[in-house]
Amino acid sequence: MTEKSSVHAIAIAIAVGALVLTSGCAGASSTGDDASTIVRSTTNIAGAGVVGNDRETVGLCPETAPLDPTGVDGDVRPVGHSEGITDVPADPLRVVALGSAALDATCALGVWERVVGASTLDPAFRGDGDQELYLGTGIAEIPSVGPVGTPDVDAIAQLAPDLILGADSLGPDLYNSLTDIAPTVFTSTDDGWKGAFLQTAAALGRGGTAFEELASFSADAEQVGRDVNATQTQASVVRFLSDSAETDGPETFASEVLAEVGVQRPPSQRDNSASVTAENLSPAEGDIVYVRFDGDDGETYGKSVMTNAAWEDLGSAKDGRIFVVDDTVWSGSGIVAARAILADVSNSLNAYVS
Repeated sequence: MTEKSSVHAIAIAIAVGALVLTSGCAGASSTGDDASTIVRSTTNIAGAGVVGNDRETVGLCPETAPLDPTGVDGDVRPVGHSEGITDVPADPLRVVALGSAALDATCALGVWERVVGASTLDPAFRGDGDQELYLGTGIAEIPSVGPVGTPDVDAIAQLAPDLILGADSLGPDLYNSLTDIAPTVFTSTDDGWKGAFLQTAAALGRGGTAFEELASFSADAEQVGRDVNATQTQASVVRFLSDSAETDGPETFASEVLAEVGVQRPPSQRDNSASVTAENLSPAEGDIVYVRFDGDDGETYGKSVMTNAAWEDLGSAKDGRIFVVDDTVWSGSGIVAARAILADVSNSLNAYVS
């Protein structure tokens, strides 16, 4: 086993402890192939129905999860992560979250009110605040410490955090700068969204709850799959950028959640992502198509494609089986986002746009 693999194994082992997320997933829809199964809204984009735009966030983040009683050495807790093993406060009180996965985890574990600063999403994703709106208005008002990927180290230092959470994609140079401010834990992108959640939860002293949450999520995903007869549907996932579009390959967050539900994918999306152009829309086709837009520019380009004759000639378009989903959620990472996708699938997989 390599040194890095050993660290990853330690990260998971340290997280072990004793998921009943109070937000829960939305009630599953009927398996009947009927347009009435969708929770409808008045929003329609280029002929596609919109799913999840009326998502309820009040009370989404539960009460503070219990602190892990084991793994504590005095006032600190050793936590394994992508950069090694770091002693963090046994129960951190001032947290900086440098990414959607870390912020999602603080909500899921009920410690979001301890977050004193967080990286800001691209302005195209913002509402009234700076942070992910799917996590609720309270989290949306957490002060920004700069853009995702390039946080402001000085701004972080001024907040006097006792724990900084990020991912190895931020790079070793930034990690070294952050460790001069406070204990810093970077999750490993190689461990997927579940591994990142466990490592983050361990750093927050709540690894046991994280394991319970993941077990509960897997059970709920399996149940949603049965309720909507997921194995009978091939769902395409397409993301529109400012001047291009591509399908989701199996490695994306949304694809991993769909796979856990049991939703099938079109053959062209089972191994890799594929480019979708106005001249070649065939990679986008599926029994149902979920589309999402990368900000305002992505929506503008997406609308231009979705209103041309070739797109309207897709079988899924003719059948009224194209739905727009929240890009922040479907491109995100974390158990709260994963449960939001469960709700979207439950409300749409057997539905039609009228």
